[in-house]
Amino acid sequence: MSVNRILVAWFVLPLLLLPFQLSLGQSPEWVKSPDNPVLGGDLGVCFDVTLIQEEGVFKMWFSWRTKKSMGYTESKDGVHWSEPQIVLSPTDSGWEELINRSSVVRHNGRYYMWYTGQTSGNSRIGFATSDDGIHWTRESKDPVLVPEADWEKVAVMCPDVVWNEEKKLFEMRYSGGEQYEPNAIGYATSPDGKTWTKYAANPIFKPDPNCVWEQHKVTAGQAVRRGEWVYLFYIGFENENLARIGIARSKDGITNWERMPANPIISPEKDKWDGDACYKPFAIYDEKEDFWRLWYNGRKGNVEQIGMATHQGKELGFEKK
Repeated sequence: MSVNRILVAWFVLPLLLLPFQLSLGQSPEWVKSPDNPVLGGDLGVCFDVTLIQEEGVFKMWFSWRTKKSMGYTESKDGVHWSEPQIVLSPTDSGWEELINRSSVVRHNGRYYMWYTGQTSGNSRIGFATSDDGIHWTRESKDPVLVPEADWEKVAVMCPDVVWNEEKKLFEMRYSGGEQYEPNAIGYATSPDGKTWTKYAANPIFKPDPNCVWEQHKVTAGQAVRRGEWVYLFYIGFENENLARIGIARSKDGITNWERMPANPIISPEKDKWDGDACYKPFAIYDEKEDFWRLWYNGRKGNVEQIGMATHQGKELGFEKK
């Protein structure tokens, strides 16, 4: 082969490989931890996390399917976690035979938890509070959010709650639809965390039928406000069993969502612990070190475990159109 042909091949080959790389759906800017999975193994199925960082400690509440309950653990680096403990278990109420998929907020010196209570055919959202994040008291024996609208079908689940100081309201993004995997994301507000008003034009975030990787469903969004934007980390489903993670943004966190061009940012890796699906992102930006940590649960077969990925710099990729 001539030198000229070698040079042409050297320049052209990466271009030929680019569509293949993009088809894998893994953003090169997000790096999975070499220690993945960071939680799971002998603990059994662990999934759908929510976290708070306080005084240099990451506090994680996770869905512990093996125990049918919410588990709790702590870490200083987001990778190595303390021995977990059960902090909220099902009651005989009839609507929470399983407990999972929670959101925890620290507000006015207390911890607030919204969690998903499930039976074999329905999912609803309950509410509890705590002084220490470990010992919880239910604020209602009944769920505080239930499926009512046609699009919610039999399930509301995956609450993600933030306190809006300007509006003096809790804001919740939640998933609604079918029981196995919900279909879209809705929005609701509450002054006290117990009484909720659903947005009249729900759902606020639906699958994009023109985007293969999320054409089937979008669920489990985490909303993060930074500057003038609300960023939504969410799960996109290509089909019922294949899921990846993407990001969208909106000025008001409700309407006019803009998908990030580099989506999806986290995808399954063949024959790895997350080889079949990547679910439920939860991201925290480290102001001091200028990078993002994102935890998610990966599935291989019937086993789900929790992993972490990082992204350097505060800009997520919308600026690279």
